[in-house]
Amino acid sequence: MEQSVFHYSARVYYEDTDAGGVVYHARYLHFLERARTEYLRTFNFSQQVLLAENKSAFVVKSMNVDYRIPAKLDDLLHIETSIMEIKGASLIFSQAIKRDELTLCQATVKVAYVDLGKMKPVAIPQVIKTMLTHQI
Repeated sequence: MEQSVFHYSARVYYEDTDAGGVVYHARYLHFLERARTEYLRTFNFSQQVLLAENKSAFVVKSMNVDYRIPAKLDDLLHIETSIMEIKGASLIFSQAIKRDELTLCQATVKVAYVDLGKMKPVAIPQVIKTMLTHQI
């Protein structure tokens, strides 16, 4: 079975760049975060609802980012997101930021599902796990 890939687009604005029109390295993390959030939203899993109802949230545990080619002012970026692995309390995402077919940045992101009251990882709710498992 082919892995499901979620597509999200974002434009590079002046606020994302330095004086030379090149995207700041930290801004890539913003684009990646938005794509992961919108990906979960397609399954009707709102981060805000998880926080309000379960007092829990997905938080970034680790990230490996490979910056290959700089994005520039006014570029239309396409962020591809897929789930590589689901464990008891964590998800591992594979993400790529592209301009047309050119990969500008590649990232592997591990997020943990955390009980915010205890500030400890807890099992991802089965309803979320079941829905996301079908995407691998």
